[in-house]
Amino acid sequence: MVAIKLLGEVTAQAGRRQVDLGPARQRCVLAALAVDAARVVTLEQLAGRVWTPEVAGRRRASLHSYLTRLRRALAGDDGADIVRRSGGYVLVGGHTDLVRFRELCARARGETDDRHAERLLTEALALWRGEALTGLDSEWAQAERDRLHHERLAAEHTLTDFRLRLGEGSELLPRLGERVSAQPLDERTAGQYMLALHQAGRPAEALAYYQQLRERLVAELGTDPGPALRDLHRRLLGSDPTLAGTPVPAPPPVSRQLPAAPVPFVGRRDELDQLGTALRDAVGRTTVVLSAIAGAGGIGKTWLALHWAHRYIEKFPEGQLFVDLQGFSPAGPPMNPMIALRGFLDALGVEPDRVPLDLHAQAALFRSLIAGKRMLVVLDNAADTAQVTPLLPGSGTCTVIVTSRNRMPGLLTGHAARPVLLDVLSAAEARAVLTGRLGAARVDAEPAAVDELLGFCGGFPLALGIVAGHAHLRPRLGLADLATELREAGLSALDDDDPAASLPAVLSWSQRALRPESTRMFVLLGIAPGPCIRLPAAACLAGRPAGATRTALRDLENASLLAEGAAGRYWMHELIRDYAAGQEFDGAERNAALRRILDFYLHTAYAADRLLAPERDPIGLAGPSPACAPLELPDSAAALTWLIDEHVNLLAAQRAAAALGDDRYVWQLAWVLNTVHHRRGLLHDEVDVWRAALIGAGRLGEPATRILALRMLGRVLGELNHDQDAEQHFRQALTLAEREGDLVAQAYVHGHLGALSDRRADHQRAFEQTRRAYELFRAAGNPVREAQTVSNLGWSAARLGRYAEARKYCETALALCRSLDDRDGEAHIFDSLGYLEDRDGHPELAAGFYRQAIAVRRELGDLYQTANTLEDLGRSYATAGNHRQARAAWGEAADLYRAQRRTDEAARLERGLAQLPG
Repeated sequence: MVAIKLLGEVTAQAGRRQVDLGPARQRCVLAALAVDAARVVTLEQLAGRVWTPEVAGRRRASLHSYLTRLRRALAGDDGADIVRRSGGYVLVGGHTDLVRFRELCARARGETDDRHAERLLTEALALWRGEALTGLDSEWAQAERDRLHHERLAAEHTLTDFRLRLGEGSELLPRLGERVSAQPLDERTAGQYMLALHQAGRPAEALAYYQQLRERLVAELGTDPGPALRDLHRRLLGSDPTLAGTPVPAPPPVSRQLPAAPVPFVGRRDELDQLGTALRDAVGRTTVVLSAIAGAGGIGKTWLALHWAHRYIEKFPEGQLFVDLQGFSPAGPPMNPMIALRGFLDALGVEPDRVPLDLHAQAALFRSLIAGKRMLVVLDNAADTAQVTPLLPGSGTCTVIVTSRNRMPGLLTGHAARPVLLDVLSAAEARAVLTGRLGAARVDAEPAAVDELLGFCGGFPLALGIVAGHAHLRPRLGLADLATELREAGLSALDDDDPAASLPAVLSWSQRALRPESTRMFVLLGIAPGPCIRLPAAACLAGRPAGATRTALRDLENASLLAEGAAGRYWMHELIRDYAAGQEFDGAERNAALRRILDFYLHTAYAADRLLAPERDPIGLAGPSPACAPLELPDSAAALTWLIDEHVNLLAAQRAAAALGDDRYVWQLAWVLNTVHHRRGLLHDEVDVWRAALIGAGRLGEPATRILALRMLGRVLGELNHDQDAEQHFRQALTLAEREGDLVAQAYVHGHLGALSDRRADHQRAFEQTRRAYELFRAAGNPVREAQTVSNLGWSAARLGRYAEARKYCETALALCRSLDDRDGEAHIFDSLGYLEDRDGHPELAAGFYRQAIAVRRELGDLYQTANTLEDLGRSYATAGNHRQARAAWGEAADLYRAQRRTDEAARLERGLAQLPG
């Protein structure tokens, strides 16, 4: 089905294919038919919509030509065609965003449920991507654009009415403040603003605003406010309770995140009593109950916490939260508390766009949401007190259990946590574990064998679980035979003082009992880069079909050697992973497996980057290894999500490639990470990957690769304000590029040097270097970079105060970027145009361009540049005297800066915020 979009730039898409609609006049023909979809438009009407009335009559031949090309462009796509009918033409089939917008608005108007109506209108307004019919300049297009603009405004007003009826005035205040500033005499907007002030608990301001508006209407129009506004004023004076709205909030979600209780669970009576006593002692208090369970890895800390939590679950009727903080994983760093907080806030029903970006703000929101609630929070596998502290409730009736290998002295002294220290199980408890898993009949039948098995395990719960799991999976094998296998595999009696020391022997026995395919999978997982793995990557690692790989993973899970976590991720306990990695394995097969999974990550990431930034100059990749099937990602949103989700594994893949000595993987993995690193502000990771790439490029002996690594490393060093190091890398790259005669590389380096000069405020030098980059890109025939460099010339000219010249560059660049569908380039140009208007004394116009830049960058997921432009937007608001909006923009920018570890920028904005009036 062809989707024709009119609410923004005129485009058409068939599935994933963008339909080439040709030049502006031809697109105007399609728009002229699409606004009257399914209705006949006469030739005279079509011509009048595309050209001025004076020339329309002479353009019939051109009109037929445009229609023919459009039909050819749409040919082959089901459901869309331009059909000749008596008296004219009609667009049949397909669907347009305009029709969808009107359908949703009509449904909302007929809806009796205000909440449902609000959702319909929100969906309708989300279809707008900018001004309707963008890029069309005929008189008809301009008139139609104005008419559609009024339809959009009407929908926005109606949505505001519904939200006010739902009592959401406080949330609407910032937007309504903008509207009354832009339309100071619009009485409907004024009434909505007054009602929002009232609902926000500011009735005096609402009454004062009415008086100001009345005086302005009398002075400028010689009239009083209309009946509707006067009636609202009267009701405000009388504190009419119906003005508060009738909000219909969704019931707060009750989070039930606890994993299943361990079965069977035996022993730990003393520890369970300690936890129960802490809960009982807190009855009637308003302080948090905190217990810290500490012990060696695999000693049973999580099992104890979960068993106790399920035993007392009725004490926590308002929810239970659980997170594995991955505090002691050798494959990666402990979980960032922000990630854990984000999961908690999601579970508590916080909308994604309402989650703060700053750690402290997230922690404060979390504390506010659970204050006074009877909830349980389990923080499993914590690294240290610093990781846990942001996740603690502030006060109230919550209970928190923390498990860690660390005894967490900071929690004990700073938060009065009660320590619960775990040791190995007693002999009786260990026997009860085996009995619970294998059944009393089987255990009682072979007491000597059971004694021997228990001796091997030494009361260590993880070892007991592996032994019991293996025996359970082989019910026909006698326990004596199992004990013999274990003995022959090299296990001696475990040392009770250090039970973990003998665990590798237990694992070797468990491994021997696996099917060959599962054994191979087990060893390969030990060398896989990254802390976790999903099925597609595991299949590539093994070089086996997904079905066979899934079977092997399930075998390992059944044998307690692997666990499946959220979102299909498989995790190995770190002790088991260490053991697996140390197993003997054919060197050639090990290297082949590593190359397969490196190919999986490289090729999937490359495809993701092409979806995110198709304007980048592609690089040549060798085909993936046999039996490696990279993922096919459907769109840019999925691409960005995958790159973020797999980021830690991609970094680990580059380290694995370096250890393997394959430098081509090293620099190519750096290349595929470039876009996501810059859009998410992960610049320190960007430095690390390109430093590794530069070392690898030196070993490869390929000048083009070394030039690339030098300039990419120089670029990110410059962005981190290491100007001297950046320039040194650029000069090396330029010398090498000139020696090789590589015009494109020379152009890139001159562009980077121009950006560096701009940061140093040497704007004339920046302009000259940027112009040189433009000349070289033009000579090399690189239209995308040529367009972007024209944009950069506009910026440099603006920095020199040559505003007219800068506007010409920006307008030229904008047309080029749009013709190339370079959205990132468009955002840069909007940013430059905002800067121009700001410096030319038009802060309101500047704010409009900055908002357009921010909209595109958010669409692209570019949080790094969004932060920069938010700062500029706030400055424009402040200059215009819109201090509330300035505060909002700067506050959001500061949050982003802090999340990106840009402390200097965050501090600068905090100083600016402190100086704002109000």
